[in-house]
Amino acid sequence: MGGSAFRIAGFIGLLASASWAQADQDYGVLIISRERLEVATPCEIGIFLQDQLVGRLFQEESVSFNLPAGDQSVRLRVLPSQMPGCSPGIEAQNNTRIHMNSGEIAKYRIASGPNGMYLKRADLNY
Repeated sequence: MGGSAFRIAGFIGLLASASWAQADQDYGVLIISRERLEVATPCEIGIFLQDQLVGRLFQEESVSFNLPAGDQSVRLRVLPSQMPGCSPGIEAQNNTRIHMNSGEIAKYRIASGPNGMYLKRADLNY
């Protein structure tokens, strides 16, 4: 009798964990890459989501974020450091709106243009 109670409790636990795992799929994965040398600066680039610093990238690095489904505001900025040319200054504050769907994996790379840095959609290459 005691063994069957443990089996029932274990089965209920498995059902609960299965529904919990399925509930976690309401996010998307955003990958931001600086793997290419499109941005000609040795400075560290800060990644801001909803105006909060959430990541830093040097050349040849990438970072990923689990984000809730919906619109996300992403901003890139050169961060001040001790390296020559990386002191704070006036720069264009360009926000990029990215729409994330549940279960989506989106990859962007950092590129540079006449109006400053921006995110450019990239292939996953998996």
